[in-house]
Amino acid sequence: MTQTPSRVCVLDSSTDGGKRTDDSKIHEEFAGNHGRPQLLRRLLSGAIQKRSPVPQVTDRRDPDPSRMQMPQGNPLLLSYTLQELLARDTVQVELIPEKKGLFLKHVEYEVSSQRFKSSVYRRYNDFVVFHEMLLHKFPYRMVPALPPKRVLGADREFIEGRRRALKRFINLVARHPPFSEDTILKLFLSFSGSDVQNKLKEAAQCVGDEFMNCKLATRAKDFLPSDIQTQFAVSRELIRNVYNSFYKLRDRAERIASRAIDNAADLLIFGKELSALGSDTTPLPSWAALHLSTWGSLKQALKGLSVEFALLADKAAQQGKQEENDVVEKLNLFLDLLQSYKDLCERHEKGVLHKHQRTLHKDGLMKRQAVSNREPESVEQLESRILEQENMIQTMELRNYFSLYCLHQETQLIHAYLPLTSHILGAFVNSQIQGHKEMGKVWDDLKPKLSCLFAGPHNALTPPRSPQDGVCPH
Repeated sequence: MTQTPSRVCVLDSSTDGGKRTDDSKIHEEFAGNHGRPQLLRRLLSGAIQKRSPVPQVTDRRDPDPSRMQMPQGNPLLLSYTLQELLARDTVQVELIPEKKGLFLKHVEYEVSSQRFKSSVYRRYNDFVVFHEMLLHKFPYRMVPALPPKRVLGADREFIEGRRRALKRFINLVARHPPFSEDTILKLFLSFSGSDVQNKLKEAAQCVGDEFMNCKLATRAKDFLPSDIQTQFAVSRELIRNVYNSFYKLRDRAERIASRAIDNAADLLIFGKELSALGSDTTPLPSWAALHLSTWGSLKQALKGLSVEFALLADKAAQQGKQEENDVVEKLNLFLDLLQSYKDLCERHEKGVLHKHQRTLHKDGLMKRQAVSNREPESVEQLESRILEQENMIQTMELRNYFSLYCLHQETQLIHAYLPLTSHILGAFVNSQIQGHKEMGKVWDDLKPKLSCLFAGPHNALTPPRSPQDGVCPH
């Protein structure tokens, strides 16, 4: 992870001496050039005093006061288990029949929350607004990505894939500790009015983001470990490796489930062809009349085998569908979570950290302008601008620490989800065991029905020898 710039340490009393030394040099140079040391001393001392650890926040507060209570112990540490996270809520997202609008058809989803005991109808654009408000209110948290918008000519496979992705998205959000206690989640899952998008925007925009409402925002640095940058560099590398491995596992699991479904189709066709062969009514030629009874018995046996092969096909299809739901979808859920962590790390570096560095650069330019300025009437304006810039730097420094604070907690959530690996492997093994067991029973039931297919000497029906009997020696 990119190292935090040294300027961030201005909140640490151990670095104040170095800062005052720099300001003193500027003061001396300014005094030499303009002969107004008292004004610049007041300017710089006022800028330093402005660096009190109080963020620029509004007086508006989150309507849910329970989220604002000061946690016990070290608030940086989370103690959630996977079972506790999964138990927060289970949300179902089901496709409802397409409704024809004025010009185009649109897809609607029935979203049902176990926790809120609610069932509401949502369109994809409702999810988009909800996602935007989450990012607005929680820019320093893992907000899962949404599936892509509908493209022209989207088929059922695309729509079903998007439904599954929306279900994963809303369940990850509903189980995320800060999200699960927020007003906008409850609105999205339980508000049944027609203007849900406006309600979401009002609820999110009237209170500001998490930094502006969290009582710990100005103290986030106090809870961070001294080696925070090293910890995140190691953790980020671990998450990157885990993501790459699970991405490959998901691809293999998809292929396995797909092969089971393809196997089901092949077994069904195989049985139908046997049935078609047994139902053939073409008469035998006269030279094959001696085998009339044999061919009739074979046709009768072949016609009945289609039932067993249809059952085999059904068992194979069930196994494939089960592995899609219990293995592939859980892998996709975990991948969505890991991707949201990677996105969060990029937002931290390209967002608050980049803004902080850019503000520091502007601050340096402004102070150099104060030193080289030869117009006394503009000094008052420079004083006001420098104080404003110092305020911005202080706020960005606090936001940077709060971003690191949230990143540390989100890393802990990722590790709380890691035991999902055992759930995934367990579901895969159980599916294989159950599927092979059920199909094995159908094969065993099918074997006795093949006896009439094997005619031996004197019309005795004997099955062929198994391969291990070997070939008779000459």
